[in-house]
Amino acid sequence: MRVPALLVMIVFLSVTGRAQTTPSVQGPTDVSVIKFSWDKERIGWERDPFGASGGDFIAVRRRINEERQLERAKNGGNREEELRLTREVKLRREDEAKARQAIPKQRYGFRYKLSVKNTGAKIIKTIDWDYLFFDAATGEKIGHQQFTNDEKIGPDKEKTLEVFVPTPPARVISIQALNQKENERLFGQVILMRIVYADGSIWERP
Repeated sequence: MRVPALLVMIVFLSVTGRAQTTPSVQGPTDVSVIKFSWDKERIGWERDPFGASGGDFIAVRRRINEERQLERAKNGGNREEELRLTREVKLRREDEAKARQAIPKQRYGFRYKLSVKNTGAKIIKTIDWDYLFFDAATGEKIGHQQFTNDEKIGPDKEKTLEVFVPTPPARVISIQALNQKENERLFGQVILMRIVYADGSIWERP
């Protein structure tokens, strides 16, 4: 699920997530990943932070990025990658539908963070990034989140990108209860997928 960053005004109680200060990351040479993490936060009762106000925009942005990745796999003749992406899109649709159905009962949302530094000479305008989650015991991939942040980052500047969504890192993470040890069950990896610069140029993962 590719989700754009939104300014969400809610009341919440922050709950410890999993921070990784030694990133496992892949990306271009002019962007340095400093750290990334996720937090589980209790949702305030006053309002639904995942209401319909931004839902349509979120869905459009997510589908555009999914279609872009699928088209790239098709054009490259990579049938295995095409099938993998198709399966992942199907699973994300199912997870999103479950999260939406559970919103009246949902007690927790999830904030994903990525701190980056622009080490190049051009101003960054937009970053697409994937956050992958793996089972700590087996190494099997059990979760895959896709995000888009529209943020201006000048040369030699740092910025923390944030996204708050109803979907957990993986299905093993509860959206209705707090389990202090559940973050020990997985570890993460960030992959920078696409960077749009202010001058109109674009870097995209092959």
